[in-house]
Amino acid sequence: MHPDNLDQFEEMPTDWTRALAIAAHPDDLEYGAAGAIAVWTAAGKDVRYLLVTRGEAGIDGMPPEQCGPLREAEQHTAAGLVGVSVVEFLDHRDGVIEYGVPLRRDIAIAIRRHQPELIITGNYHDQWPGGGWNSPDHRNVGRAVLDAVADAGNRWIFPDEAGLGPWGGVEYVAVAGSPLASHAVDVSSTLDQAVASLEAHRAYLDGLGEHPMAAAREFLEFMADLGAHRFGGRRASAFELIRY
Repeated sequence: MHPDNLDQFEEMPTDWTRALAIAAHPDDLEYGAAGAIAVWTAAGKDVRYLLVTRGEAGIDGMPPEQCGPLREAEQHTAAGLVGVSVVEFLDHRDGVIEYGVPLRRDIAIAIRRHQPELIITGNYHDQWPGGGWNSPDHRNVGRAVLDAVADAGNRWIFPDEAGLGPWGGVEYVAVAGSPLASHAVDVSSTLDQAVASLEAHRAYLDGLGEHPMAAAREFLEFMADLGAHRFGGRRASAFELIRY
């Protein structure tokens, strides 16, 4: 069944205290999840960010050694605008993230350290909802996140890493940008925050030139309105919800 023909979005669960948002690049979370994150932090939820790369290959014409620190700083600013103060980076190489044991290990250790009940990540499917091909960085990170949840809860997988015991407390993974979205958060009250958070990636947006994704407000309003017909007419940040 085509996603447009699916049932109405359900409300995202709120029976959790701490979330860890895991994405491949600076700006990934701002392109779909930041509005919901602003709702959650305003409600007193503890949300933290984990970026697998520093986005150093993300701006054409800017060398990685200059781009990486700039994009890291932009991500800290963007996170703060939606109430997130903890931002960490794993330093995998932008553009060539490989799915495998090293990535699973790094993410599992982070899950054990932060002990979230909810994990937010990006689209792990081959395609976007509109049919465009997804990047390998997004696919590999999303799939590694789903596997690392189980890894983090198994004391015999990565048992000596960082002296951390297992964490089996993850109850949900919310996947932003998924073609199988089933749940949503009303972002009507936080859309301005989400726009400001995306606009904090100024160097990245400027590097996009005339690309539609460079127009932060127009793009995020379009995305928020896209699923409104499945959410009582409310502007929505939509997620595929996986329960553990």
